[in-house]
Amino acid sequence: MIFNRWSIKKILQDIIVTLIIVSIISFGVNYIRRPETEASIPSLKLLSIENRKIDFKLDGKPFIVHFWATWCPICRFEAPNLDSLHRDGIRVITVAVNSGSSIDLRKFMKERGYSYSVINDISGELAKQFKVEAYPTTFIYDSNGTLQFVEVGYSTTIGLKARLALIQ
Repeated sequence: MIFNRWSIKKILQDIIVTLIIVSIISFGVNYIRRPETEASIPSLKLLSIENRKIDFKLDGKPFIVHFWATWCPICRFEAPNLDSLHRDGIRVITVAVNSGSSIDLRKFMKERGYSYSVINDISGELAKQFKVEAYPTTFIYDSNGTLQFVEVGYSTTIGLKARLALIQ
């Protein structure tokens, strides 16, 4: 039988090799797809889908600006990570790109129980300003508003917290 040739050591070795290969590919894609954007956060005052003012001004703490879309499966999979950060008191500003009306987005957020701030970028103009071409894309700024990290694709809660800890 084929199972007789398998051992725990062989299975673990295969898993580790696969994880290393996936990580290398992920880093490569992230590097290639990373937007060449400004080093500091632009001064913006926008409205959320709840008609609350969202000011990109600094509050003395690192923060996240996250571009996503309701039609993006990876974005939907990653959304609980952002909600967890928001619930932990980390400033998370998200921008939903080409994802329908604010009513649609409020329904999307309510159905899933998410509480982070969402700006509706109906036409994709804000995404263009940040030079975002792939979703999800996450920008992490330090307390001075200087861009420290850009992640394209899925990011774990632990990975985002680690990046924030590095810049504090």
